[in-house]
Amino acid sequence: MQVIETRDAPTAAGHYSQAIVHNGVVYVAGQLPIDPKDKNRPVGSIEEQTERTLRNVEAILVAAGSGLDRVLQMTIFISDIELWGGVNTAYARVMGSHKPARAVVPVNDLHYGYQIEIQAIAATG
Repeated sequence: MQVIETRDAPTAAGHYSQAIVHNGVVYVAGQLPIDPKDKNRPVGSIEEQTERTLRNVEAILVAAGSGLDRVLQMTIFISDIELWGGVNTAYARVMGSHKPARAVVPVNDLHYGYQIEIQAIAATG
């Protein structure tokens, strides 16, 4: 197993890694829309939060030798199912024609007032 850490995504805030690579697959821990270069943690619209979160996932994937085009599956946690339209619009814009398997899970409040968290599984190489 290989632990992945990059400064281009938020550092792990607990006892976990940003990602782990094992047997050609990278497992990305749940990411929030935290801009690693902005300590103020602005929230923004759900579209902005979705794009920022996907960019964090992307940075970790790149550090692992992968990319958004290699994602096999994503799980998206949102604090209100009514946000789904905005999430899906931003998600489609960032992901382009690539359509990995996906699940959307409505949850209660997320850290720091954010409304979305995304975890991913992708192929490496």
